[in-house]
Amino acid sequence: MQRYIEEQNIAHFQRLLLEETDQGSRRFIQEQLLASRRRLATLMAVATGLKTKPQIIRERTFPHPETKLMSKFRHEFEMATTPQLLIDPGGGLHIVDANQTYAAATMIEPGRVAGERMFDVFLDNPGDPFADGVANLYDSLRIVAETRQPHGMAIQRYDVRDPTGKFVERYWQPLNRPVLNEVGDLAFILHQVIDVTAQFARRPRQFA
Repeated sequence: MQRYIEEQNIAHFQRLLLEETDQGSRRFIQEQLLASRRRLATLMAVATGLKTKPQIIRERTFPHPETKLMSKFRHEFEMATTPQLLIDPGGGLHIVDANQTYAAATMIEPGRVAGERMFDVFLDNPGDPFADGVANLYDSLRIVAETRQPHGMAIQRYDVRDPTGKFVERYWQPLNRPVLNEVGDLAFILHQVIDVTAQFARRPRQFA
């Protein structure tokens, strides 16, 4: 039911944006639209992850057991100079692991976030009513899951929390890639980012 409500709200706000010309009203509608998109993305991430069909939920352990796939993948993952996060595509979108470069860039501790839901750790900044990081990232991950192809996102503002819990403004260039198992099924999604905050911070925000 909640999914249906949010989908209807999104369609409603999108129609209003097409009709409204007053800039103040458009900003308010845009804020409501983004809030609905954020709630829907979080809801779907928890309920189904990136699976489009009903699935048997298997027991998950974190960190994941060292499978043949993980053994082959781990060295490249840990040694990468690009920040990388490994995500389980099942319900909850749990974090499997983060390399040290990613941990440093996002101010997290890999051992503490392994097994946590992606959007519990990396939630939108509640102080920014126009934050769209959760919704846009979830859309990109869905594309990767459905196409089994990499998907590069546009430059994305996605604030992160510092060790005190304060949100810090950050801009990223994200690329999401599928990690397939031996029979071609989606095992994980590799989320990698480049921090481009220096180039984009303090620029005026553009609104639809």
